Amino acid sequence: MQERNYRRLVRSSAAYDLLATAGFATPWTFHVVHKLLSQISPLPPFEPAHVLLANLLGSIVIVWAALRLVRPEPLLGLFDAVSRGLFLTWQLYYLLVMNGASFVWFFAAFELAFLVSQAGGYWLLVKARTGVAPQGTVTERLASAS
Repeated sequence: MQERNYRRLVRSSAAYDLLATAGFATPWTFHVVHKLLSQISPLPPFEPAHVLLANLLGSIVIVWAALRLVRPEPLLGLFDAVSRGLFLTWQLYYLLVMNGASFVWFFAAFELAFLVSQAGGYWLLVKARTGVAPQGTVTERLASAS
């Protein structure tokens, strides 16, 4: 994989994140998002602490997305792949164990797609740069990546 293509992938995942989570960043926009999602699958009313957590999540994700839009570096793509693995894990737990709202499958599909493409793309990029496939655990790769 060429670095230019990988950077484009990192930017596209950031653009998706910005679009998918911007509505969670403020109490006012979250109210609109909650109302729309409740029309797809019934959601319970949110208490103030739930709104706060949704706003914190939305805020940090839009900042993370902005960073990757401005600096779509391969290392950030690798870190994003790891974060998507975490998000996907909790989305699947919510869906399969807690019988959560079905619209989450839509978001989980994007998490999986960007997880696989960014992790695989990083692997291919390192292989193209060095001629050797990356070795070691994910933790070792994150620690030594640059």
